[in-house]
Amino acid sequence: MKNGIFLQHGHTARKHKNAVRSDITAIIGFALPSVWPEDMEEGDFFEILLLKEQDLVNHPLRSSVDPASQVAVRNFFVNGGEEAHLFAVCIKDLNQVYSGLDLQALMGGLLDRLRSEEDIALIISPAAAYFPIYIHKNGDVEVASELFYELLLSHCQEMNNRFLIIDPPMTLHERYLYRWIEEFRNRNASISSYGAIYYPWLNYREQSFPPSASMAGLYVRIERDHPPIGIHWPPGNIPLEGVTHAEIELEWNESEKLSQNSINPLVVQPGRGIVPLGVRTLSFDATFKHINSRRILNLIVEQVRRDNMWAVFETNNTHLWAVLNRDIRYRLKTFWDAGLLLPNENGTKFEVLCDEMNNPTELRDAGFVNVEIRVKPVGSIEQIVIDLNIGGAL
Repeated sequence: MKNGIFLQHGHTARKHKNAVRSDITAIIGFALPSVWPEDMEEGDFFEILLLKEQDLVNHPLRSSVDPASQVAVRNFFVNGGEEAHLFAVCIKDLNQVYSGLDLQALMGGLLDRLRSEEDIALIISPAAAYFPIYIHKNGDVEVASELFYELLLSHCQEMNNRFLIIDPPMTLHERYLYRWIEEFRNRNASISSYGAIYYPWLNYREQSFPPSASMAGLYVRIERDHPPIGIHWPPGNIPLEGVTHAEIELEWNESEKLSQNSINPLVVQPGRGIVPLGVRTLSFDATFKHINSRRILNLIVEQVRRDNMWAVFETNNTHLWAVLNRDIRYRLKTFWDAGLLLPNENGTKFEVLCDEMNNPTELRDAGFVNVEIRVKPVGSIEQIVIDLNIGGAL
């Protein structure tokens, strides 16, 4: 098999054809040869659609899913998650993922599947948090999961509406954690706004686990609790469920230093429990400093793209420009009314430009129509320009 096995256990996937979803999560794990499903080969994967934790508990392939991903399913749903696609990629050994030599080929089938499931908005891979780390004598930190995270960040950028929640590697703390994160951000500066990281690991009684699944569930809960579109609410200052204590109880000064390094701290608050106090992406760009502003822009870009793909085969003339101006303004008004946007310094809600100025003859002859959109998402410090090239790429 080369295209994976797709399993929907007891449910039919919900379809929302008009609105882009921002609450569906992909949990990416791995399966070693001893537990590969029958007839599967290296690079194949299987997928299980989950609408509740029990869907995995009762599933015949549960034992083929790595333990970290199984725990993640519980943490996702107990914190408010509603729909998850659980993927497990068949690998011969974890060195294939560490080295990066065969990573593109190994993950190619899965990435193609993720591209076809457009409404997945969040990606986590708790299994990657267990990959080893190496601290060299000169203080350099080598993290085996880094190339895998880079691959997923690039995929999030490609898909417009996708965001990666990264886990800190097991046993990586203090100055070594800061050093690795700074270097990782520098190496991935152009795509770092599509991801965030939380620290420390969490515990449920004696069981320790990385925080990404709990946070993904919290993202969904916060959005659901603030209709009609709650993506503009920062995913923070809400107690996590299914957690008894943190692996490390942070002092206030430690929390502040973590935030300054774009690591979102999970802090024990007496009477409340474990609370995420940071809402920062990994980006150095102040425009995309906050998770909610990055995800709002993701949603807008993808929604406008889907709304207007019909225009690809239309005659590129003044009538088409007028229709696109009208339709895009209408969609942006729904985002404004839902509280996703702020006015610019002149009080303007948003701007849309589609006319002969940004559609010169050479662009029209090539089969493209260009729309310039200016918006200021909640949490952003300035207006952001979106160039929508219908017929091309965003």
